[in-house]
Amino acid sequence: MAEAGSDTGGGMLAAYRLVGRLALPALKLLHARRVRRGKEDPARRGERFGQAALVPEPGPRVWVHAASVGETNAVLPLIEWIVARGFKVVLTTGTITSSRIAAERLPEGAVHQFAPFDVAPLIARFLDSWKPEFAVMVESEIWPATFAELHARKIPVVIVNGRMSEGSHRGWSRFGRSARRVFGCVTMCLAQSQADAERYADLGIVDVRATGNLKFDVPPLPFDERALDTLRDQIGARPVWIAASTHPGEEEMLASIHKGLRERFPDLLLISVPRHPERGPDVADIFASAGLDPSLRSRGEPIQRRCHVYVADTIGELGLFYRLAPIAFIGGSLVPHGGQNPIEPAQIGCAILSGARVRNFSGIYRSLTEAGAARVVKDAEALKVELAGLLGDQQAVTNLASAAKVCADSGQGALDAVKEVLERAFGKLLN
Repeated sequence: MAEAGSDTGGGMLAAYRLVGRLALPALKLLHARRVRRGKEDPARRGERFGQAALVPEPGPRVWVHAASVGETNAVLPLIEWIVARGFKVVLTTGTITSSRIAAERLPEGAVHQFAPFDVAPLIARFLDSWKPEFAVMVESEIWPATFAELHARKIPVVIVNGRMSEGSHRGWSRFGRSARRVFGCVTMCLAQSQADAERYADLGIVDVRATGNLKFDVPPLPFDERALDTLRDQIGARPVWIAASTHPGEEEMLASIHKGLRERFPDLLLISVPRHPERGPDVADIFASAGLDPSLRSRGEPIQRRCHVYVADTIGELGLFYRLAPIAFIGGSLVPHGGQNPIEPAQIGCAILSGARVRNFSGIYRSLTEAGAARVVKDAEALKVELAGLLGDQQAVTNLASAAKVCADSGQGALDAVKEVLERAFGKLLN
C-alpha cells in the first residue's frame, strides 16, 4: 500500500480530533436540522452527545455498535449469545428505525442508545458512563476518534461481519500511515469474505479472519399472521410484486415501470416499501403524479380494487410484505446507493430482481446470480422487461425463488464461526 510521504500518521488523526472538537456547535445545528427532518428523536438528543439516558446496570458490559436496521438484525443473535454469558450489552445505532427494532427485539440484559457523534469528548463521555469491557463494531463502522479513544483506554475493539468494498479500500489507502493508525487500533476483524479480510489486513489490522456473513444466520423476518391473512383477503387473486427498501430517485422509475406493466396486467398491484418509512407520503405523491392510485398503510388505508400501489410505510413489517409478493425488486440498486440486503427475501422464497449498483452486497449477489437465484439488470427498462417475463411465467418465478431459498440456507454458519473465535479470544471474559 502506498503511503503519502508527508503523512506522519498521527498528525492527521490529531487534526481530525481537533476539527471534531471545533465542530461541536455545528453538530448541534446538524442535529436540530435532522430532528426537523424526522431523522432524530428530539427526546433522546443527549445520547448523540454521549450522555447516558439510562442508569447502567452493574456488571461487565459489551458495547455493540450497528449502523442501521440491517446491521442491527444481523447482530441480534450475537447479542443474545453475549448476554447469555453474563454480560450486559449496550447497543448503539444511528437511526430511529433501528432504535425501534432494537426496542422490540433486544433480549433482557441489553439496552439501546443512540450512537454518540465521532468526537473525542462525546466518545469519552459515553465510555465514562458505560465502561465496556470490549467493543464490537458491525460491518463497516470505522470511526477514527472512537477507535483512538478505545485504544487509549486499552478496550479491545472487534469488527464483526466486516465489509470493506474496493472503493472504500481505495479511499482509506489514500491516507497512508494515518489509515494504518486508525485500523491499527482494531484488535481483531472477523470479515464477511476473504476479499474483505485481505482489504482490512492491507489497511493495518493484524488479526483478520474470514468467518462469513452473519446475515445468512439471521432468522427469517417475522410477520403477523393475522395481518397477513387480512392483506391476502384484500389482494385476492391479483398479481403482485414488491419494490423493497427503495431510495429517492427510484420511485419515479418504478412508477413508470408499473404503469407500463398494467397495460398488459391490468390487475397488477405494486407493494412499495421505502427504505425510510417517513418518506411514505412523498412516495405516495410520486405514484399519484404518475396517474397511479396509491394507498398508505400508515394511514390504515386498505388495498381496494382501485388501489394500484400499496405504500407500506411502517416499521418492522418487511417480513409481512415479502410474504405477499412472489417477485421482489430490491432497492438502492437503480441509484448510486449500493443496494440493500437480498438475503431476507431469499430466505422467504421470493424471486429476486435488482439493479446493478450493489457494491455493498456484491459478494452476496455474485453467489445468488451464479446459483440462478437472482437477476441483476442494468437499468429501469431492463427491469421492466424482466418483470414482464416473470409475471407471465410462473415456473420461472418458482425456479428463481427455490434457488434463492437454497442459496440463503447454504450460506449459514457465520454465527457459529464468530462465536468460536470470540470464545477463544475473550474466553476469560465470556465465561
